Amino acid sequence: MSPNYSISNPDSLLSPSLVIFRDHLIHNIDAMIKLAGGPERLRPHCKTHKMAAVTKLMLDRGITKHKAATIAEAEMLAQCGVKDIVISYNMVGPNIARAIDLAKAYPDARITVAADDADCIEQLGAAAIQAGVTIGVVLDVNPGRDRTGVVPGPAAAALYKQIAHTPGLRAEGLHLYDGQQIQADPVERKHAVDQVWERVVAFRELLERNGLPVPRIICGGTPTFPVYAQMTDSVIELSPGTCVFHDKSYGEKYCDLSPFVPAAVVFTRVVSRPTPNRVTLDVGTKAVASDPPMGQRVVLPAIADGVQVLHNEEHLVVETPDSGKWKVGEWTLAIPRHVCPTSALHRAAYVIENGQLIDEWEVTSRDRKLTI
Repeated sequence: MSPNYSISNPDSLLSPSLVIFRDHLIHNIDAMIKLAGGPERLRPHCKTHKMAAVTKLMLDRGITKHKAATIAEAEMLAQCGVKDIVISYNMVGPNIARAIDLAKAYPDARITVAADDADCIEQLGAAAIQAGVTIGVVLDVNPGRDRTGVVPGPAAAALYKQIAHTPGLRAEGLHLYDGQQIQADPVERKHAVDQVWERVVAFRELLERNGLPVPRIICGGTPTFPVYAQMTDSVIELSPGTCVFHDKSYGEKYCDLSPFVPAAVVFTRVVSRPTPNRVTLDVGTKAVASDPPMGQRVVLPAIADGVQVLHNEEHLVVETPDSGKWKVGEWTLAIPRHVCPTSALHRAAYVIENGQLIDEWEVTSRDRKLTI
């Protein structure tokens, strides 16, 4: 697919602003389903889009299971009618009560959270019993990233047994995010995933031998999505996030993600020509994710030979031998290298279809709290 990023009415758009090309978005959702082998295998992570409108597009295509990182994201999913929601995060402090309140507010939805700590499990169970609800819990497994989770083994098995035997809780399986698997070579990445998967399967067998069913294993992110998609184990749920919008970082690094195209970009304008060889755009760090290294945070297709030399809150300064062709007020598009934090920087996104501005979608759960 050769993506088309034409905008026929750019004067209608403020800058800097997030722009979603609806055709590319739908293409990516359909590519996710095709790669997974069917919508029933997917549990996409909404942390990339954070939008009710995108959630509804996925529901319309038969993707009924979804994953969130925050209570706000989970509430957004529930508001959209999602009936099977996993919050892949340890509930601590007030979030324990908020998770319970979410389950009470949406009794028809199956609410599940992640856990890797005995005290959190105990507190969650006590709160659920007091509220008269049942909360699902997936054990967060550490697959080698060492960010969260417990290493598969006897201690992890004891935690899973605690979940299964705690009143108010429902043992729902395992969750693992192997974000350390970033090998560009698909063969090397698959080999690394297979090594971890062998330990996970052995752990599942240990649990099942002890009478503890494991109904699901929620696996991976976008880089390992193609690997897990090739596996036939019926308990696997695939949870990519980034590929719904896609970005330049993954697009350039992973050849096996070639079916996906950037669907969310930043619309930006020239605001100054400070020197003969410099162009200043308004896509500052408040408009695009700044966790990639300076100079590598966006790709500017229309200024392909430009060097990004300065990036501040409201300005991106680009040195280019073609600076003379850019006038103050002209617009262009910046493709984020990391789209997930970029979407959270915007209240809403313009929606373009067939070159026309057709809608504006709220970034529904960009904040930490909606109503719960």
